[in-house]
Amino acid sequence: MPGLEDLYREIILDHYRTPRNRGELPPPARHAEGHNPLCGDEITVYLDVDGDTVNDVKVSGQGCSISQSSASMMSAAVKGKSVAEVRALVRRFKGMMSIETEGDDPVDDVELGDLEALQGVVKFPVRIKCATLAWNTLLEALESPDS
Repeated sequence: MPGLEDLYREIILDHYRTPRNRGELPPPARHAEGHNPLCGDEITVYLDVDGDTVNDVKVSGQGCSISQSSASMMSAAVKGKSVAEVRALVRRFKGMMSIETEGDDPVDDVELGDLEALQGVVKFPVRIKCATLAWNTLLEALESPDS
């Protein structure tokens, strides 16, 4: 099937088989839970934010290879970045997924690096929610208070 190789590129499978930053962070870490009721994907994101920097991130959950690899890749991409850099990365990733957000400036200058491996998901619109679940949950965790 043409295009399927893009969806399951090796880097995606590697993150699915060997997920990075799995686990939980103890309180007072911020956290949020995301759920995709259409397919059952579940993601919980824990953040250790010190001042303006995301010091640590952990992810737990279950679901398809796209949702879990996207969560793993997201966790590796945001660790050590400022909150503003994380928000810009989320906007850039969603832009790659053909999701536009109102009121936000374009962030075409943000490098996605390995995250571009998920670009093939755009060819399968029903899977875009799988790829963006971790990113939406990350934004919720950023907005949540320390627990």
